[in-house]
Amino acid sequence: MTADGHLLGVMLVCGHHIDGATLYVHSADPDHQVTAGEWTASHPLTEGVTTWPLDAPSAGWTTTIPLRPLAARTTYVFYGWTKDNSWSATSVDFTLPDRAALRPGTVRYDRVTYEDEKVVTVPLAEFTSKACDDG
Repeated sequence: MTADGHLLGVMLVCGHHIDGATLYVHSADPDHQVTAGEWTASHPLTEGVTTWPLDAPSAGWTTTIPLRPLAARTTYVFYGWTKDNSWSATSVDFTLPDRAALRPGTVRYDRVTYEDEKVVTVPLAEFTSKACDDG
């Protein structure tokens, strides 16, 4: 989240590459999932972290589907993908209360380790330094 409250896309690439990101409304039926926003990187994202505002134009990104207004009592899922479906980033889900709990400089992500899997919110620096080591 930015200092003025705008939602950021945060993508950490740990090997491979990522071409874009999608935010969709979670549904038990994958054939009926609604896309709430989609962004394509101007070049494949490689090793490292990238951030961009989800609700405004950003250098290096094309908004394929503009961010729709987020609704109460809805679970959203954000994930990164490749154009050829050869790889994807671990997804993270959130609701409006989860979004409200974010503070500037923090990242919500699905921490997967050998012992468990849980969604955590951590400072961006911690995410950048540790998330590739999870699992």
